[in-house]
Amino acid sequence: MPSTHAKLLSHPTIEIDWLGASEFEAHRTGGPKVLIDGDSKSAPSPFDTLLAAIATCAATDVVSILAKQRTPVRALRVAVEAQRVEATARRLASAVLHFSIAAPGTTPAKAGRAVELSVTKYCSVRSSLLAGIPVTWTVELDRERK
Repeated sequence: MPSTHAKLLSHPTIEIDWLGASEFEAHRTGGPKVLIDGDSKSAPSPFDTLLAAIATCAATDVVSILAKQRTPVRALRVAVEAQRVEATARRLASAVLHFSIAAPGTTPAKAGRAVELSVTKYCSVRSSLLAGIPVTWTVELDRERK
C-alpha cells in the first residue's frame, strides 16, 4: 500500500476549451492542443483518451527500457481492449494492452519483462487508476519490421 506521507509534486495545469457541440481542446497552458470529442465523431472521446494515455504511458517506458538493454525499438504498436461497467458512470472495469514490438536483438522474455515493469511499476497513468481494475498485457515480437 502506498505511503500516506509521500511527497507530492505539482503537475502543470491542464485546461480545456469548449469548441461547440461535444468538442473540446485540451492543453497545458501555452502547450500543444489535443482535440477530444465527447461523441467520438471528430476526435477520440474522453474514454478513448484515457485508454490511449495508459497505452502511451506504458509504451514510453517500454521504449526506454529496451533502449537501455541495447535493443532499441524500431516499431511499436499497442492495441487496447477494454471492458466498461454497464451502469452509470460506465467506468473502466478492465483493460488488456496488446503490445507488438519490433526491437532487433531482444528476446520474448526481455520484451515481456519490459512491458511488465512498465505496466506494474513505472506507468503513472496506470498507477492512478483504482487498484481493483485489472490491466493485463500480451507481447508479440514483430520480426517483420526491422
